[in-house]
Amino acid sequence: MLVLAGIGVIVAGFLLRFNPLLVVAVSALVTGLAAGIDLLAILAAFGKAFNANRFVSAIYIVLPVIGLLERHGLQERARGVIAALRGATVGRLLIGYLVFRQITSALGLTSIAGPAQSVRPLVAPMAEAAAERQGVAPGGDAIPALAAATDNIGLFFGEDIFIAIGSILLMKGVLESYGIVIQPLHLSLWAIPTAIAALLIHGGRLWWLDRRLARGA
Repeated sequence: MLVLAGIGVIVAGFLLRFNPLLVVAVSALVTGLAAGIDLLAILAAFGKAFNANRFVSAIYIVLPVIGLLERHGLQERARGVIAALRGATVGRLLIGYLVFRQITSALGLTSIAGPAQSVRPLVAPMAEAAAERQGVAPGGDAIPALAAATDNIGLFFGEDIFIAIGSILLMKGVLESYGIVIQPLHLSLWAIPTAIAALLIHGGRLWWLDRRLARGA
């Protein structure tokens, strides 16, 4: 029964509002010692778990870095780049980003971009700068929202092309539960026409936005 002491540590720690990470670590330590596991073996298990799941903690490194870059003028630099490019429009910029997002997602690189990593610090400010050159009044949420939507569309319709993505495995499992046996490769191949259709539809919307802005609508 001593091995259940870790549960008591968790309950007491949360009731006292201690740091959750500290509470869980102490609980694991207490449980291991109560089970008669050597202290070095417990520390080795901690190290192995951290190393195996280090991608989970990567976000705690990425976000402060992005915040530091923004504080030192990352968004202003992004706006300046677009302002110096002739012919840059919000539609062309976001179409290029949509293609990039779909291709990288199809290769399994789903975390290479995203709302926190690329949209907020780079893509949205660049799109706003391009829109202002086309006569859109500064401020507002329409252009940043369009940039975020472009990221979501590129990711959603691009990731299913990658054979080892979780959604492909989920669809395979659901189909097999209904007696339909299909290989993940076939699901990935049939995701390609859908991704192309999404690219054409959303790309057409962005192109039409440029046309409306050019007419001053």
